[in-house]
Amino acid sequence: MLLLGFGTMNVFRSLKYRNFKLFFYGQSISLIGTWMQKTAVAWLVYRLTGSALLLGVVSFVSLIPSLILAPYAGSIVDRHNRYRILVITQVVSMLQAGALAFMLLFRFYNIPAIIGLSLLQGIVNAFDVTCRQSLMVDMVDDKNDLPNAIALNSTMTNLARIAGPAIAGIVLSVFGEDICFFGNFISYIPVLTCLFMMKLNTIVPVRSEKSIWAELQEGFRYVSGDPDLSSMILMLTASSLFVIPFNTLMPIFAKDIFNGDAKTFSWFESAAGLGSVISAVYLANLKTSKNLVKIMSTASLIFGVSVLMVAYAGKLPFALIFMVFTGIGMMAQTSAINTYIQTHAVPAMRARAISYYVMAYQGMIPVGSLMAGWLAGALGPRRAVCIEGIIGVLATALFVLYKRRQAASGNLPDKTVFGRLSR
Repeated sequence: MLLLGFGTMNVFRSLKYRNFKLFFYGQSISLIGTWMQKTAVAWLVYRLTGSALLLGVVSFVSLIPSLILAPYAGSIVDRHNRYRILVITQVVSMLQAGALAFMLLFRFYNIPAIIGLSLLQGIVNAFDVTCRQSLMVDMVDDKNDLPNAIALNSTMTNLARIAGPAIAGIVLSVFGEDICFFGNFISYIPVLTCLFMMKLNTIVPVRSEKSIWAELQEGFRYVSGDPDLSSMILMLTASSLFVIPFNTLMPIFAKDIFNGDAKTFSWFESAAGLGSVISAVYLANLKTSKNLVKIMSTASLIFGVSVLMVAYAGKLPFALIFMVFTGIGMMAQTSAINTYIQTHAVPAMRARAISYYVMAYQGMIPVGSLMAGWLAGALGPRRAVCIEGIIGVLATALFVLYKRRQAASGNLPDKTVFGRLSR
């Protein structure tokens, strides 16, 4: 019992900080609404059109702004008050959710309008995610607890990934899509309330005399000049482009391959979310960030193999079990890379380094979603998912080979150029 209590305290140790606790509770509610809406949008689009390609298009427009705007967002966040930017992005997200809710309330089933609102949310997210991640360090007084805070944030996100689709599956089958959208709209009230209750000692940066373009170049030189950071980001880019988008095709697996309905689709999302929570709890228990590269490599292999298993699962229960493992692998992979960047980037470059993480993660997924939709249309959904799993395994093998050669040659990153930025 004592060990259990100690372990529980260790997992939730970042919640002792008031600001992080408020952020955690507010986002917990809001993210459930976000996943309800995401599930409802995917189901609505496929129900109305029956098009795998349009499923990819909706995912594409909701995430493609991160590919284009993330580095720019990183420079903006480094130049302005991050707290105010976060409040603005949450307010705009609430208005977007409200517009979508009222559109569906009046049965205005217009696919171009849904795509347009998804694009707006994608633009907001390019700034919101970069800002939220870079603000994490200001919510935790003891920087040794920063990896735990990041892991708890990921746990919260993935618990919402379980609860949101599960609730959406019930609501969709009983009430319809519009109630899911209204639920997301209302969920922004708690997160805004908690944000206004926070008391952050955020240092407002001195207005830089450099142009945004100069700062963009400086951020790129910093990330590309560090072999450790750049290799992690490249690994995430490969995963986001070729492996993570397999999830775009899950409505097809639920509806056509396993002859299910909206509730079946929600089981796929919830299964992956369950795996993500298992992985996040493990990461939250870590007392050191020394083994993040090994954790990321192992997780990437688990992810690729489990996607292969999903591709040819003959029975629904087996598919759901393998989906749990995809959640374990994907969560550990992305969270380990995120934690590595936040704990290794120098403070003056943190937001810009994080922006490349956002670009590699959220920015590449939409391109991959279009590719997954095209592959599913040309080869069938099972073969498309199989190809993505194979690429995931090969990318992991190449990354491990690169790290071994780097270690053998003693190729350490030269950080002297930016050493002064950490002071």
